Amino acid sequence: MLLNDYAYVLGFLIIGVGFVVVNTILPRFITPKSRGLRAVDPYESGEVPIGTAWIQFDLNYYLFALIFLAFDVEAAFLFPVLLIYKEMPGPLALIEVGLFLLILTFAILYAWSRGLFEWK
Repeated sequence: MLLNDYAYVLGFLIIGVGFVVVNTILPRFITPKSRGLRAVDPYESGEVPIGTAWIQFDLNYYLFALIFLAFDVEAAFLFPVLLIYKEMPGPLALIEVGLFLLILTFAILYAWSRGLFEWK
């Protein structure tokens, strides 16, 4: 019976590897061989590129994106805790969630004090 279970895993592994191999090799046979002069141009939604791609962006855009990503992941971690909130013993759950939200609040206040949320 155990060997039968491994046969399913092996089957899915073969299908997965086959899918990757087919999708990487098949385009080499069906795509045109001559790509033309426009193939070396960067793609910008079908428009002809104007200027250079080396533009300096303000660092705050990247920091804002990283802060958003961090809070998004932390909110995803908060969701399972709230699902089992009633099953946790006593005020321990409330203390844990409160501490978690307090850390998030301090992080937002720190980013705000550093001027991260002010667009220039």
